[in-house]
Amino acid sequence: MIKQVCCIGAGYVGGPTMSVFADKCKDINFNVVDVNADRIAAWNSKDLSKLPIFEPGLDEIVKRCRGKNLTFSTEVHKCISEADIIFISVNTPTKTKGIGAGKASDLKWVESCARQISEHARGYTIVVEKSTLPVRTGEVIKDILDSSQSSLNSKKKNSFDILSNPEFLAEGTAIDDLENPDRILIGGSNENAIKVLHDLYKRWVSEEKIIHTNLWSSELAKLTANAFLAQRLSSINSISALCEVTGADVREVSRAIGKDRRIGSKFLNVGPGFGGSCFKKDILNLVYLANHFGLPEVADFWESVVYLNSWNQDRLTRIILEKLFGTLTEKKIGILGFSFKANTNDTRESPAIQICKNLLNEGAFLKIHDPKVSQKQIALDLGIPSIEECLNEENLNKKNKDKKWEKSLLRNDFFENLDAVVVLTEWSIYSDIDWGKVSKKMRSPGWVFDTRLIVDEEKVINSGLCFWRVGVGTLKRN
Repeated sequence: MIKQVCCIGAGYVGGPTMSVFADKCKDINFNVVDVNADRIAAWNSKDLSKLPIFEPGLDEIVKRCRGKNLTFSTEVHKCISEADIIFISVNTPTKTKGIGAGKASDLKWVESCARQISEHARGYTIVVEKSTLPVRTGEVIKDILDSSQSSLNSKKKNSFDILSNPEFLAEGTAIDDLENPDRILIGGSNENAIKVLHDLYKRWVSEEKIIHTNLWSSELAKLTANAFLAQRLSSINSISALCEVTGADVREVSRAIGKDRRIGSKFLNVGPGFGGSCFKKDILNLVYLANHFGLPEVADFWESVVYLNSWNQDRLTRIILEKLFGTLTEKKIGILGFSFKANTNDTRESPAIQICKNLLNEGAFLKIHDPKVSQKQIALDLGIPSIEECLNEENLNKKNKDKKWEKSLLRNDFFENLDAVVVLTEWSIYSDIDWGKVSKKMRSPGWVFDTRLIVDEEKVINSGLCFWRVGVGTLKRN
């Protein structure tokens, strides 16, 4: 009987996943642990708007479960010792030096977890890989756990089974993805251990959605799924450039090919490039694995997906430079959106970071707005001391509690004397901006660059502003 579950890592995967588990399995205690005391304090904040992760619906689940069967703490060793199941949900960043630097995953945190589990676990424990990991990482974890037991006498020995249970979450819809998943993948060699995890999920997930594989297939399936999704985004972004120079409209192209049942319509939305914690990292991991096993052609194919993503961000910078008469020196540009996608405060690998850096390098002065990303995080991502011109939801609402965000932007003179506005994140609030009022504040000729296809082109053009749209090009008044 499973009574205690421990999740090591209180990040974007661990926190929401264990929250939903706790909501669905009220007879089991779920303990989320992390060595980062500030992060744990944020999870325990009485003000649910200050949770470290923004996901629609997450605050309500935490409110229902926290203090009942869901806890957040720094008591890593204690929770490991009490756990029947331990989820490893720590960061696996790309290595920055040594063999495989720039492509291979750095597994130091995974190894650290395995060593802590080997030391503090008691009795029989199921260890579940939840982090996105390279193929055969489960073998590394198993070796560490087995070797730790070899020196113990038979009375003190513990036993372990390793399972792979990768997450398939899209930030911004993570709670819905957890509550209504397309599939649940459980990889392992011990059918009894697989059944234990299977039975937890089947409390709210139908049996036909729960897939069993071997450990290695489960690990590779996660990397491959992210690589395929990223490849679709790079593909459609490359076609958007072709649309702009031929007179085609990328929205019409996407709609036409999305109707093909063999292709489908998902992940055919153009933008400034893919971001988030997984896509780039996982593709580079595939590149490293392919090279390691002597498959350079496979490696080159997948590396081109990452290259196209970077190319697209640089291409957008060049377009802005060209439209603003070939120089950005001391020109004021408003950036709308900094998170890598709407409905999340995650900025990891956000296309906005590189595009903003490119614009700063060209001498532009930036004013940055995002409804969920803090000034501190933006400054950190851009590598600068502070962002004085950044407005966010919190400080806007303090002054304008009864105003919509876009009106607050106007009232706070965000658009005053701007030469251009660049929409980089598809937050819905940017779809309803009154461009007639905005145009009166901007310098002439003012430009609007829509990289997300969310701006009303008729309103922008009728306001007298110049308008460029990804996958379409420059639009002018008839």
